[in-house]
Amino acid sequence: MKFSSTESYVATDDLTVAVNAAVTLQRPLLVKGEPGTGKTELARQVSAALGMELIEWHVKSTTKAQQGLYEYDAVSRLRDSQLGDPRVNDVRNYIRKGKLWQAFETEARVVLLIDEVDKADIEFPNDLLQELDRMEFHVYETGETIRARHRPVVIITSNNEKELPDAFLRRCFFHYIRFPDADTLRAIVKLHFPQIKDALLTTALTQFFELRDMPGLKKKPSTSEVLDWLKLLLAEDLSPEDLRRDGKAQLPRLHGALLKNEQDVHLFERLAFMARSNR
Repeated sequence: MKFSSTESYVATDDLTVAVNAAVTLQRPLLVKGEPGTGKTELARQVSAALGMELIEWHVKSTTKAQQGLYEYDAVSRLRDSQLGDPRVNDVRNYIRKGKLWQAFETEARVVLLIDEVDKADIEFPNDLLQELDRMEFHVYETGETIRARHRPVVIITSNNEKELPDAFLRRCFFHYIRFPDADTLRAIVKLHFPQIKDALLTTALTQFFELRDMPGLKKKPSTSEVLDWLKLLLAEDLSPEDLRRDGKAQLPRLHGALLKNEQDVHLFERLAFMARSNR
């Protein structure tokens, strides 16, 4: 089976090619792009389209690569030994399997999502090089080597907050999800809101792209945010006429779904004030 657009996800041609190339090469697919452009959702859609289980590993700033393999709870073992618990005789009782271990031991091939890899320490990607390359790792406490029964489809996402090491990049198939153009975004919206009227959609998307293109904007609204905004417009039963403004500088209706910091709101307020002053 090959991945393509699904009933709930619009995949561009270049994204489809990237996913299928990574699956064929059996290399991790590194997906970068603005937050909210569907990188995490891509893994879920690939899992559904290929009929594979999805295992998700969401990386935080404190996440260590070792946690993806396993964690050994020495403190609990020491406490149990003091209490005379017979479980201490088997060290396996104190080993918690990580997401990579879970993916390696499954009966069928799975999709493994390593989400927002750039949130962790800079050494995090390098610490996973051998495990992702050889599809095996050693458990020092038990002396066993865990090998993948089936090489998982690995999808790694990054918001570009940190530069990733060259050695890590060399082992990945790379794809950057560009922000969708007007036609693609319209198709995405139609998937989520098939009953939306064309006139409202055209007016809303025109305002949305005007907002995104505004010079000086600190955080441009994303795909997920325009979907939230449209959901509110539909819930309020607003018409295209309700969205009309007296000039590009004024804030759109329900702008809190699109603008997420006070600097951008103040930017539009200043522009609106200037526009009124020049009349």
